[in-house]
Amino acid sequence: MTKIAIIGGHGKVALKLSSILTQDGSQVTSVIRNPEHRDDVAATGATPLVLDVENSTTAEIAAALDGHDAVVWSAGAGGGSPERTYAVDRDAAIRSMDAADQAGVRRYVMVSYLGAGPDHGVPEDNSFHAYAEAKAAADAHLRQSGLDWTILGPGSLTDGEGNGLIEANPADTSDGTGTARANVALVAAAVLAEPKTAGHTIEFRDGSAPVADALQSLL
Repeated sequence: MTKIAIIGGHGKVALKLSSILTQDGSQVTSVIRNPEHRDDVAATGATPLVLDVENSTTAEIAAALDGHDAVVWSAGAGGGSPERTYAVDRDAAIRSMDAADQAGVRRYVMVSYLGAGPDHGVPEDNSFHAYAEAKAAADAHLRQSGLDWTILGPGSLTDGEGNGLIEANPADTSDGTGTARANVALVAAAVLAEPKTAGHTIEFRDGSAPVADALQSLL
């Protein structure tokens, strides 16, 4: 049985992902900060694990990841202060990568965003700047980590229906088409099931191609 750890387990994408994975027969550990979220996580079939990764050491995170086959980072500061954004989306994320390496968990899937990178183009006076900088740093660290990584870059998230249809690596995003959180979860599950996606950054948004076909076109 595949054992998968999801960090940020109470997020909307993570809850949908844990439901998909457990229904497919995987054993899921959902890492959460707030103990009051245990029941929500357990309802998906996952096992809740309370650990505040923002204030945990690399060794503490490694202990939580020990024995797992893969880790998914789906945590985030949620648009708080720049200081907390850097603390969670950059520093804690990087510690989790180092922890995965220490624990011998080779497979690591990062939920990032479409357009992430050092050339994100977000001006310093924009409230999104700290998040863009944090994700650029975390993604760069992951690419250099030696882990079997995949970085997912969904477009702006929506609560629309997850129909399993996406457009991978869209050339033109000016029309503002978003990405249903349910589709993000479906892509993450498909990536975890396909080892050939390791080493790939996959940007996507809602579209017309089935997830499996869209991923195969990139490999």
